[in-house]
Formats: sequence, C-alpha cells, structure tokens
Amino acid sequence: MIEVEVHQQLRAFLREQGEPYWPHHLTMGRLVARALRLGRSALIQAGAPSGSHGRYRLSYLVPLLIWPGSAVLAVPEEVQQRLLMVEIPRLRQWIQTHKPILTGDRWPGLEFQGLLLTTPEEWLSDRLTDQSRFPQGIPTIVDGVDDLEAWAQSQLTARLEPSHWNDLMLARPEQAEAIRDVRVQLTRAIFQHPANPYECYLVESEEQEILHDLFRQLNAGQASVQETEASGEPSSLVTELNPPLPSPTLPDAWSYFWQRLQSPDQLVWATISRQHGQFSLHCGPVDVAPVLEKIWPQQPVVLIGGALDLEAEATIYRQRLGLKDLTCLKFAPDRQSELVQLYLPDGLPMPNTPQFQTALLQEVRALLNISLTAPGLTVLLVGDVPLKAQIGSVLAGEFGSRVQVEKTCLDDNGILVTGWEFWRQYQHVLPAPHLLAIATLPIPSLEHPLVAGRVAYYKRLRQDWFRLYLLPTALSELQRAIAPVRECQGVVALLDNRVLHRSYGHQVLAALSPLARINYLDPGLFNQSDYSVLD
Repeated sequence: MIEVEVHQQLRAFLREQGEPYWPHHLTMGRLVARALRLGRSALIQAGAPSGSHGRYRLSYLVPLLIWPGSAVLAVPEEVQQRLLMVEIPRLRQWIQTHKPILTGDRWPGLEFQGLLLTTPEEWLSDRLTDQSRFPQGIPTIVDGVDDLEAWAQSQLTARLEPSHWNDLMLARPEQAEAIRDVRVQLTRAIFQHPANPYECYLVESEEQEILHDLFRQLNAGQASVQETEASGEPSSLVTELNPPLPSPTLPDAWSYFWQRLQSPDQLVWATISRQHGQFSLHCGPVDVAPVLEKIWPQQPVVLIGGALDLEAEATIYRQRLGLKDLTCLKFAPDRQSELVQLYLPDGLPMPNTPQFQTALLQEVRALLNISLTAPGLTVLLVGDVPLKAQIGSVLAGEFGSRVQVEKTCLDDNGILVTGWEFWRQYQHVLPAPHLLAIATLPIPSLEHPLVAGRVAYYKRLRQDWFRLYLLPTALSELQRAIAPVRECQGVVALLDNRVLHRSYGHQVLAALSPLARINYLDPGLFNQSDYSVLD
C-alpha cells in the first residue's frame, strides 16, 4: 500500500538528512497517503505555523510524489516558490520520481497525469463560479486553511469602486443623469455616518433602497429601449420587473453586485476615503458555509492548517466552513522545543476601563526596560487603532528610533508596535521576537461595523455569537501570532486580565499551551532555558 511506501521513504529521508525535524511527519504522511488512496477527505491541524517555512510540508509532498495518479496542490504563491526551488527538487532526488509537476490556474488537459500547483484563491474561484478549470474528482490538498474562510469571503464579495460609476454611465448613457444623482445621494448618506477608526460603515436599509431604486430604473429603461426597438415607435410604457433582473447591458461589476445584493443573508458595507470624498461599496455573505458545503463533495480534499480549533474534531471550524464527513487529526506543539514563557500579571484594570491605558503603559515600560538588556526583537501587539498610535508615539519619545509602528525595517534590538493584521502579514519575514507583549486579546470589536453586522446575524438565528464567532476568531489569531515566539522559546506577555477573570480564560490558556507560567520580571527570563511546563 502507498501508506507503507510513504512511511519507509519519509523515514529514510529524514534519517539521511540528520537534522531535527517536525516530530509528526510519519503520522501525517500516512494519513495523506490514505486520503489519496481511498479518496476520503481529511482535516489536519498541524499545530505548526503555516508560513512559507512550514515544517510539516514534507509530510504531504512525499505522498504526492509517490502517488501514481493526478493531484492538485493549492498553496499560496510564496509557498509555491519554496516548494519548487527547495523542497521538491530535494525530494525528487531521493525518491527518484519522474512525475510531471506544473503550475497554473487551470488543469493542463485530460492527458496530464501529474501534480498541478495552484493558489487556493484560484482553486476556490473556479469551484465557486463553476468555471470548470479544474476537473472534478481529482484529489486536492489545500495548505494554509487558517485563512480559508477569509479567502471564501473575498471570492464571494462583490465590489463597486468609484471608477465603476463611470463605467455604468458609459454603458447606459441615456440614464447618466439618474446614475449621477444616485451617486450623489449615496455619497451624502454615507459621509453622514460618524467617523470611526475603520473608515467602514454598514449600508443601512434606507441607503440600500437607493441602490434598489437605481437597478429598477436601469431595468425599466432597458425594457423601454427593447420595446422601442421592437415596435419602431417611441413608447411611454415602462415595464418594472419585480424582482428586477440585471440588464444585459450592465457592466460585469454591476451585474455581480446586483446578483449578490439579491441573495439572502448578505452584508452590505461601504469603505470611504474622506480625503478624496469617495466611497466603495461591498456586498458579501455573512455565512460562507451554505456555499462552501456544495464544493467539498466534488473531489476528495485534504485541508491543512496550523491551529484551527481547540478540539481535534474541529466542530466549530467545520460548521463555519460547511465541512461534514471527513477524517480529523490534530497535532499538539512539541512540549520541549515549542514551549513559551507566559507572563500573565494579575491586578491590571480591565481593557474597557479608563485606567487601562495608563496601567498598560507602565507595564510595557517595565517589560521593555528589562527585555532590552538582551539582543532581539520586541513586538507589542495592540489591536485598538487609536491606542496603537498613542502607545507608539509615547514609546518613541522614550526609546527613540528603535520604536517603529508597523514597519519592517527594524534595528537588531528594535521595538515594533503593530496591530494584528500587520503582524499576521509580516511575521514570517521578521526575526522571531524574544518578547511578544499583547495588550488585549484579539476578540473582534463590536465597534467594527462588519463584526457588529455578523453578530446581529447570529442573534437573528438565536445562536451563541460569542462561542461560535468571537472567541474562535480570537483563539485562532492568538495561536498564529505567538507561533514565531515558539521557535525561540521566547516570552509572551499577556496584559489582558480577562484571561484570569472570565469563564473563557481556560480556553485562552489551552490555546497558548504548552507554556510555563511566570509571575515576575527578570532579565534572566529572556535567556532562560530551564523552566517547568504547565498543562
């Protein structure tokens, strides 16, 4: 069986390399081989970061190269480059396989019997829009599915940029004035919303009705034109379709936006540029599960991510992605080589109190004064946008140019003040920090309009929006953020007292484990290698 061959080849290769490797290679390699042989889907939580240097990738490359049939491997472009330049050539020399390997956004042809590398976005786009660029039934491995929900949301979101209004007026010149009036109405309505740090606003029902009126006018105008062409005489009859359908002469962006706007359970929001007085409209599904659940039966899939769910069965993750019958496996981080030291002081004010900012700055100063005695990068994660700017400004005044706010050019002992999104994007290209200080848990803020819209959706369904949405999102973000610290067994300072005084605190600690709890500040802790592991 292929499982036996994969086990033997992978074990021999690892022994020959003589390097410390990820301890779960053989188990994961056998599972991937079994999935290829039986055509059974699987979900694997590798427990390791899924960046461009993900240590677990040998586990699926070996069975893919040994597997005699065709397969698709969907990985981000930066990962593709490493696989093609480093990992695959090294393995092909060992396994001595001549299996053809190509990259592209579509299947090369029916005669191709090899491995195709593509991106998750291209593969998802094909499956969600029925373009048939990838044949059904071909085993597919998707790596980095920590971002799968975000990829699907992006693919299913229609966007109207400022330039699209000009496209619409060019396509429908007879109604250019009405189109221009609607844009003015929407601009006035959207810019009346109170300013927020996200420059993002839900489009209220009254504002959506302005869009509906526009589409009704466009369809009525098209119907009138068609009648005139058919009779050869002007007609005063205006046919209003209910519900209206997108006109054949609408530009693609408008047709797709109208299609999404007519679908149930859609969020409609606007992002604005106050400086230019412009806005963009977005419309996408609140819940991607009903759409995604239709694509999984089309082929066997192996979905691989770092930390997707606290449970091995990934119940909540699977519910949000529409995943039903598949094999689930979860690997825990190695308790010796990936342990983090967790500094979790008690007595700090809660984040929603006026005293929190002052206490946070005092704690951060103490941490920096101690950590800067040892070489290495220090990262301060602050999710609140105004607070991030304020702390960056205060620390720059005290510690000078070593402090940078969301920059990648840093000194050897630099201090990076950053939000969660920036850190997620660039943590793989920055040095692993010896200290990662987290101001507050990354629980999505209800002040963000899109978060509030999604929570309202869960409330309408009478579902537990905190357990199903806010908490899983926070835990996943937290696990990904500390992954580089595990590599150097550094210090994580968590300055959010909710971990100690809220019922979900034990789940936060479970997401951070394996860890060694420390309750003191000492320069030696940044060079410490002898500490006890806490469960």
